[in-house]
Amino acid sequence: MRLVFLPRHGRGHRLPPTAVNARANIDALKRAGCTDVISLSAVGSLREALEPGDFVVVDQFIDRTFAREKSFFGPGLAAHVSMANPVCPRLSALAAAAGRDAGARVVEGGCYLAMEGPQFSTQAESALYRSWNCDVIGMTGMPEAKLAREAELPYASVAMVTDYDCWHEAVAHVQVTHILEVLSANAHKARDLVRRLAAALPAKRAASPIDTCLDGALITAPAARDPMMVAKLAAVAGRALKSETA
Repeated sequence: MRLVFLPRHGRGHRLPPTAVNARANIDALKRAGCTDVISLSAVGSLREALEPGDFVVVDQFIDRTFAREKSFFGPGLAAHVSMANPVCPRLSALAAAAGRDAGARVVEGGCYLAMEGPQFSTQAESALYRSWNCDVIGMTGMPEAKLAREAELPYASVAMVTDYDCWHEAVAHVQVTHILEVLSANAHKARDLVRRLAAALPAKRAASPIDTCLDGALITAPAARDPMMVAKLAAVAGRALKSETA
């Protein structure tokens, strides 16, 4: 079994969230032969019970980003995939078990509010997101999860809580220095989670409905498709495009 690691912000964390080219990243993973994606990211907690150091295996998202390319498809080849259930339950369960085995406190299920950034929330925004029953807040989960779905890649998100954003009156507002301290203290658990998850994967990967989620999602008639767009989507949508002509 081969694992591929892709640092979304670049080596040395050179890219702010808006500058992360999530389309290029997912396309590269697909071209590298990846069949599943595990996302690790730092987040703020919007719940008292989710403390810094906890790992949350996310199962829902609210996308509040606005300055990012959110789809591989567009003029010349339109498609609409379902995002009702944005993560893979199989991968999520494996990630949760691996996290516990690594010694982390793991919470299964939670709603991730994806904000644009790079600034942190205002107190009014933080209060609003809490009223929406969001559990954690971050800047990288979207459109990454949407793009993984369009690429027919099962996706799981492990969110590492580093702070309480700015809503908690008894706790200092989020600062980069605090985030780095918590990340550093938990880095070994995240690495161990990945190792243990890889060891737990079966020798033969089970088929997933996500593997064929583009079937029925491509809406542009074949004769009306832009050849250049079709060529760009060779990795992401190649299977579905070929199955239509088979």
